[in-house]
This record gives sequence, structure tokens and C-alpha cells, in this order.
Amino acid sequence: MKGTFITLGCFVAGCGLTLLGLIPEFFLENDLSTYALYLLMGLVGLSIGLDTESSKILKSANLGLVLVPVSIGVGSIIGAGVAYLLIGESFREGMAVGAGFGYYSLSSIYISNIYSNTLGVIALMSNISRELLTLLLAPVIVKMAGGMSLVASAGATSMDTTLPVITQYSGKQYVVVSLFSGIALTIAVPFLISLIL
Repeated sequence: MKGTFITLGCFVAGCGLTLLGLIPEFFLENDLSTYALYLLMGLVGLSIGLDTESSKILKSANLGLVLVPVSIGVGSIIGAGVAYLLIGESFREGMAVGAGFGYYSLSSIYISNIYSNTLGVIALMSNISRELLTLLLAPVIVKMAGGMSLVASAGATSMDTTLPVITQYSGKQYVVVSLFSGIALTIAVPFLISLIL
């Protein structure tokens, strides 16, 4: 949870510094977000490749395990599309935001680079909110909808930042499911956003 608040704080600080005109011209003249995206994609690949537990989980995937991230992905994308449509906006743009699966750093930069900065900011705020709500409402989510619902709520973050909360409130039996689902959704984010947009 601390990491989420640090990320949110950095975002607010960046907005504030820009509004106050305290950002050097170099940052405004050069699109550094593209390079940040490349670095982020490389780091995601490294972290998954270096984690031997992730490799084992991916190799041991069966149909039941595969259906978890597939159903989370379909539900997130269609749900966000419908929600965006209900507020009078584009169904396709809503689906792209939903395809971030809680992975705010990657999805927001990716959407900003290939589509629009406005939708990128919406994706950032939406996916940060998804992670924060999962962390804050974990006991309520599990009590109302069961242990697997917390894995679904976490989305891509179920493999890292929300894993301790999932373990605490859903139980240790959801650790492998959470790791596999988080890895699969993280890998899918850039491909699905590109496909949708």
C-alpha cells in the first residue's frame, strides 16, 4: 500500500510542478515517456524471466488456472467499456482503460503514446484506484464475494503489490492462482491495449 501512495504522490507532485512552471524545458521538449515505456517493458520481462517461481507457475498452468486471468480480463475490459459508455463516452476507449488491469504505470504510458494523453491520465487514475480499492476494501470484498473475487479485483497487481493482502484475507490457497493471473494479465496489457485502440 505504501508503494501505491508513493506513486500517487509522485503523480500529484509532477502535475503540481508542471502547473507551477517548475519543470525544465528539456522535459517538455522531449518525449521521455516513450523511453520510460521501453525501460518498463524490459524490466517487466526481466522480473518475470528471473523469477524461477513465475516460470514454474507458467509451465504448470492447466485449463482451470488459465480461465482465471481470461475471465478477469474479459470482465475488466467489457465492464470498463460499458461504464464508459454509460457516461456518454466511447466504448472502445473504456475497454482500453479496462485493459490496464490495474497496471497503472504501463497502461497509462502506453495509452498516452499510442492514442491520447487524456485517455492515458484516465487510465492512470482508474488503475491506481483499482489497486487502492483492492487494498483498502479487501476484507469487505472477500466477505461479500469470496476469496477469488479479491484476485479478480487486484487484476495484474495480484502477483506483487496486492499479493500480501490476498494471502491474508483470501488465504494461502490463492497464492499460485494470484501469481499466475497477475503474470498472465501483465503480459497481456500492451497487446490488448494495442488491439483495442
